[in-house]
Amino acid sequence: MIRPPSGTTAPLTVGFDLDMTLIDSRPGIRACYRELSRRTGTPIDSDLVVTRLGPPLEHELANWFPAERVPAVADLYREMYPEYAITGTVELPGARAAAAAVRALGGRVIVVTGKYEPNAKLHLTHLDIPADAVIGDLWAEQKAQALRDHEASVYVGDHVGDMRGARTASAYAVGVTTGPCDAAELRAAGADVVLRDLTEFPGLLPDLVS
Repeated sequence: MIRPPSGTTAPLTVGFDLDMTLIDSRPGIRACYRELSRRTGTPIDSDLVVTRLGPPLEHELANWFPAERVPAVADLYREMYPEYAITGTVELPGARAAAAAVRALGGRVIVVTGKYEPNAKLHLTHLDIPADAVIGDLWAEQKAQALRDHEASVYVGDHVGDMRGARTASAYAVGVTTGPCDAAELRAAGADVVLRDLTEFPGLLPDLVS
């Protein structure tokens, strides 16, 4: 059973990662990187890029641009993102149902992501995935502070970094294998349970709160 943090009477709060947990952003991100390559004149293997989503944008850009150019290119990418990446992105199976299952128990849904927060909100609005709070620009252990601030007792993600963030926050770590990390990697990083995808999450949730 998942309980509120010690000393609180907070309702159930479940945190979700965004990319490759709630949404398949690979088509949109691929399109955005192709346009970034065209505008900057720098060859970028966008098909490779979308196989390793999770770490901050600057980490990926460092593979293609010299360090001194990364901040400016990151700003350009984020500026381009709404035009090239939002409409091409789709909901992953079970995303809305997972959020609805939390709400049905009187709980809150928060999204804690490494993505630039305004763009994360655009994705959720476009795909009609409800969230009570969206906190962006956080990666791996950095996510723990947001999880603590919102008293989240469960965090769901697809990346080993998400599992590290959940463990740092003392939240129940739920891994999903819809991203770049397999079940063994997620368990090794601290996942309490690993699901095939979010379609399995509503069935798990009663066991966590009963």
